[in-house]
Amino acid sequence: MEDYLEQYRRKLRTPEEAVQVVKSGDWVDYTPNVCFPSLLDAALAKRRDELTDVKIRSNLLFGPIRTVECDPSREHFIYNSWHCSAYERKLCDRGLCSFIPMVFRNLVPYYRHFLTVNVAMLCVTPMDKHGYFNFSCATGIARGIMEKADVVILEVNERLPRIYGGFDECVHISEADYVVEGEHPPLPQFPITAPTPEDIAIARQIVPHIPSGAALQLGIGGMPNVVGSLLAESDLKDLGMHTELCGDAYYELFKAGKLTNARKNLHRNKGITGMAFGSRELYGWLDQNPGVIAAPLEYVNAPEIIGQLDNMISINSCIAVDLYGQVCAESAGLRHISGTGGQLDYLTGAAMSRGGKAFICMTSYYVDKTGERRSRILPYFRGDIVTDPRSQAYYLVTEYGMVNLVGRTTWERAEMLISIAHPDFREELIAAAERQKLWRRSNRR
Repeated sequence: MEDYLEQYRRKLRTPEEAVQVVKSGDWVDYTPNVCFPSLLDAALAKRRDELTDVKIRSNLLFGPIRTVECDPSREHFIYNSWHCSAYERKLCDRGLCSFIPMVFRNLVPYYRHFLTVNVAMLCVTPMDKHGYFNFSCATGIARGIMEKADVVILEVNERLPRIYGGFDECVHISEADYVVEGEHPPLPQFPITAPTPEDIAIARQIVPHIPSGAALQLGIGGMPNVVGSLLAESDLKDLGMHTELCGDAYYELFKAGKLTNARKNLHRNKGITGMAFGSRELYGWLDQNPGVIAAPLEYVNAPEIIGQLDNMISINSCIAVDLYGQVCAESAGLRHISGTGGQLDYLTGAAMSRGGKAFICMTSYYVDKTGERRSRILPYFRGDIVTDPRSQAYYLVTEYGMVNLVGRTTWERAEMLISIAHPDFREELIAAAERQKLWRRSNRR
């Protein structure tokens, strides 16, 4: 068998040489989040005037994406995201990013059965002595995309943590067409931000519902991280991790001795994740840690897998809820914000779990650009994208309380949701409920 180092040397190219395989009209896929192949993206951007209609897909990129920034007309490069970061949201506002609706557990099957990948550009760890590169923080979707690609280019990022996996966490040198190297800056960091009083009030309502031994899914955003911080200060023991995204809240739980995974009835003593980004300390904790496993999201986020975990607790955020119990977590009206991601996966899976609970959190109000306070509980949606259907509404939490909409009639839902709205908006919500025939005369005001 050919020596792995010899294969590596034979396939090694500069980024500029490797991107010559891209042709006009191609579909090009980048690995997401901190596994963004920045060297290849910059090299591809240099070919702008040679190419037209090159479609690029990725998600949760933190920027800058050179192929996007160099082509405001989108004549040469058309960027598309499965789930928007704050940077990609701003690209959407500028008309430079198009969203692709999806549910995260289905993403790789979309590729497998329906999509074309002409060139996959995948950021990986350095090769080990066995000829393997690790997909690191992008394990959740990387291999599934790679297997559909006509051409596979690996960009070695010397700063990525090597995260052990159950399966599909690696690619072998024999499977790559080209390899590129180069210096990379430190990985982007996303430490836990300081909570607001409303965040703390919401988190305090959730924590009493979490038992020792629970398996936790903490979604993207400040609220799930606040819950994690409070859990680290609690008397709970032997918490577990089963999540699409591993952030610093899990590292804080580990440092506090709360995260042991010892009572999980699936993958005992192992924390499971599909993706990761956070602080430098988090990346160090994940690197070659036998207590953490990265796996494909079609497994991690499958409701039938999530439902096997006893006391599965899912905590996610949303933007708005209407009086019917529909949940929007991805747009503000018609303005795109993020994406469905795995929220619906875990809402479904936690409901299947013995002792499981799914919490959707939001502050009762926000302040708009004019300084005016607006309710997050709305009479009905007007263009807001529904992330979770009313038929799957579960626990909803604001700083004013918690309600469980499971099995509730339309008039019960209206009363319950109005009870956790900001007091300044309750009378107008009651009036709207009456107009929408959702309000009983006997309901409490």
